[in-house]
Amino acid sequence: MMIDRSRDNLLRFREVKDRTKLSRSTIYDRIGKGTFPPSVQISAGLVAWYESDINAWVANPMGWRSL
Repeated sequence: MMIDRSRDNLLRFREVKDRTKLSRSTIYDRIGKGTFPPSVQISAGLVAWYESDINAWVANPMGWRSL
């Protein structure tokens, strides 16, 4: 089943870092382990995260798992 992301905001790294209070290395380490939402490529050299994914992680950081 596809998730409709048409109304989901994209967050840049600074916003993600501010909301989660995690460092860059911790974010990318957790992405690799599947315990943090992955970023999406939005252009060459530019990534962002879906706001709903970050909100879900903030609500349950220990229980969040990649689908």
